[in-house]
Amino acid sequence: MASFSRTFTFLALLNAFANAAPTLGSSLSGLEGDVNSVLSSVTSITATATPTSPAEASSIISSIFNAVPTPSSYLQAAEQLVAAGLTTENFVQAIQFLEDPLPAQASDQNVNLRNPTPPAYPQAGPNDAPYDLTEAQLRAAIYIPSTFKYGAKGAPQPAILVPGTGNVGYQTFEGNYIPLLQGSNIADPVWLNIPGFLLNDAQTNSEYVAYAINYIYGISNRRKVAVLAWSQGNINAQWAYKYWPSTRGRVTDHIGFSPDYHGTILTQSPSRVPEPPSFIQQAYNSQFIATLRANGGDAAYVPTTTIYSGFLDEIVEPQQGTGASGYLLSSSSAAASNNEVQVVCAGKPAGSFYTHEGTLYNPLGFALLKDALTHSGPGQASRLDLNTVCSTYLTPGLDLADFLLTEDVIVDAVVATGLYPHDVTTEPPIKPYAQ
Repeated sequence: MASFSRTFTFLALLNAFANAAPTLGSSLSGLEGDVNSVLSSVTSITATATPTSPAEASSIISSIFNAVPTPSSYLQAAEQLVAAGLTTENFVQAIQFLEDPLPAQASDQNVNLRNPTPPAYPQAGPNDAPYDLTEAQLRAAIYIPSTFKYGAKGAPQPAILVPGTGNVGYQTFEGNYIPLLQGSNIADPVWLNIPGFLLNDAQTNSEYVAYAINYIYGISNRRKVAVLAWSQGNINAQWAYKYWPSTRGRVTDHIGFSPDYHGTILTQSPSRVPEPPSFIQQAYNSQFIATLRANGGDAAYVPTTTIYSGFLDEIVEPQQGTGASGYLLSSSSAAASNNEVQVVCAGKPAGSFYTHEGTLYNPLGFALLKDALTHSGPGQASRLDLNTVCSTYLTPGLDLADFLLTEDVIVDAVVATGLYPHDVTTEPPIKPYAQ
């Protein structure tokens, strides 16, 4: 991927983490001092054991984050996941994945020749914000699999999968919603491989979401789409709904996994250390978050179903109750349902320990998605058979291999963050259209 054209080494990675890691943890104790010693440690990390079942994997991941002391940085958490055999790749393999040409499914250079009707560019509606990117750039980030039905009669509803920070769409969803939805009668997925792994300016990342909604609608017989997003992808979508209002009437449902609509307190104050732009923008009191939430942006623009973990989201805090960053208000035009898995499935497997990425394989999330897409308005837990839905830890249809693939997203995000070549010390200015 063109975003990472420079040559890099593990030493460069760890030096980068000396700046980047504290934004997602509390201290640099694991990185201070002898960088070469840390280098040797990280390169040698391999799995000491491999879980044999989802139940065992769940128990191991819970023990990692319940241990005293808990992992004190994003890097340390990823190290422990790798060592415990909870991922399919180690750091050497993750870096190799980024150095090699990415597989076609993860490409941000896709050739999508169909032109949408109505046009999606330069504006799909008179009140839409202007794009800074060209239509060719925006369209190339959309990966449309060969199975996509383009809104054909009798086909499932089109769905756009939006990734989180440090990932492209294929990385985020290959272990969960791609296998769950492809070939199903629930939804027909495409996904976004946004250049820069969502580490660039979040306002730019949001342009890809806004365009994709209008483009997929326009090539799918004008069938309205569903949007499924993880982590930062949710605030990119919310920004798109706010400043490209043409999108709102073309989305039936937004399903948000581990959203950070209020950013996260697990970050340093802006300007303290060089870091990717979108990290600074996801700080709890950033200008981006304040602008997003102002004038109704803290409420739903389209029917929205959120799914988040109060125990324990290692990336986004607070994430509990009505004060959760993932909590979205209802508006006069669209309702929101907010679902903390430990509350809805209290005392049951689906209400046990889930990480930031773990909501992607949580069975309550999948059940709420299906409920939302088959009813007007957001998904409602009150319509579900919770005794059945909450009785398993992993969404039916997924297995241990999918669990491990989903946990890879954190290792990939750590590596992408450490290798990001355009760190900044100040938050990008708010675009004129949003001022």
